[in-house]
Amino acid sequence: MAVTGSADALAALLRVLAADRGAVEELVRAARTQSPEVARLPATETRRYVAALLAAGFAAYEGHEDPGARDHAEARRLGADRAVQGVSVAGLLRGVQAARARAVELVVQHGRAAGIPDAVLLEALLTIEGYAGAVERAVVDGYRAAERELDAERNRRDAGTRLLRRLLLGEPTGEEPDPLVRFGLRADGRYHCLVADPGDPLRVRALTRRLAGCGGVFGVVQDRLAGLTPCLPPAGLLDAGVLVVAAPARPLAEARVMHGLCVAALRVAAGQRLRGLHQVTDLAGETVLAAQPVLAELLSSTLLAALDPAEEFHRELASTALAWLDHGQRLDQTALVLHVHPNTVRYRLRRLHELTGLPPGPAETGDRWTVLQTVRWWWALRTWLDRR
Repeated sequence: MAVTGSADALAALLRVLAADRGAVEELVRAARTQSPEVARLPATETRRYVAALLAAGFAAYEGHEDPGARDHAEARRLGADRAVQGVSVAGLLRGVQAARARAVELVVQHGRAAGIPDAVLLEALLTIEGYAGAVERAVVDGYRAAERELDAERNRRDAGTRLLRRLLLGEPTGEEPDPLVRFGLRADGRYHCLVADPGDPLRVRALTRRLAGCGGVFGVVQDRLAGLTPCLPPAGLLDAGVLVVAAPARPLAEARVMHGLCVAALRVAAGQRLRGLHQVTDLAGETVLAAQPVLAELLSSTLLAALDPAEEFHRELASTALAWLDHGQRLDQTALVLHVHPNTVRYRLRRLHELTGLPPGPAETGDRWTVLQTVRWWWALRTWLDRR
């Protein structure tokens, strides 16, 4: 009866220890002290697992369970998480074993203080040690399984990047080309080319996983995230701070050309501080004009030679004319945007005409400009304002 009573007292003591936040903190401290790699992680990461494993271990003793019969899913998850976080298996085990040793010390210390015989404590510790050994094996199993997954993911990512560099840049791989079918591509298929500027490098992996849900292949090409996909991602799939430019679906033979256009359009969109998903066709005008900086400067300095960059009034004239062109040569719309009277817009356009020869618009002649006239003067005005 005395032994049975002592065993019951020990079971009650273990339940108290399992729920004791102070005991959990001591195990956490031991693990972080003995393993610098674990110590670099947030303490909450270690605390969560220690509390769960401590409770499960003491429950296993109380239920007289076979240590090998438990699922140990939490232990495998611990091993997998540490592999993903870059903790070495040696560093992980140093932390686990330090927490295990401190748990044994606490059981002995509190058990003796409660008057529990050493024989009962020894029997309990043997059971707990069996559970702890099974936990360590499960931790290592989870770690190794995650390692294999990470290696497979890394190999697939590297293969995808090689394939993209071959398709988007025309680079020879120096080895057997990766088969298209491995990435769900077909030689006769049509695919959207995407390029993205995630901003923060830490977002690249998260963005890649989201885009990969649409199918295709993605990787880092020329320091940008790029990819080929059979369908565009929904707008809600992207973070608000991410910029993505996409080309219409085209045959794989045109992927290299589409990539060049997307990269050029991405630069333009980034310069305009755009975010979200944008079609390269929607940025076509700005992209084409941005590709000719020397011609833009010649046009600006020739058509607007009479304007002085130091003159605020001249900048006002140029800004008004650009707004007028951006709003369909409408005096009322331009005045509304600039918060002035339509007559003010008319006056400024007349003064710019006197200074530069800007052709009169529909407000004066009733005739709208031709498309080429509009492009030429819009480009000159935009360049002059941007560069000064």
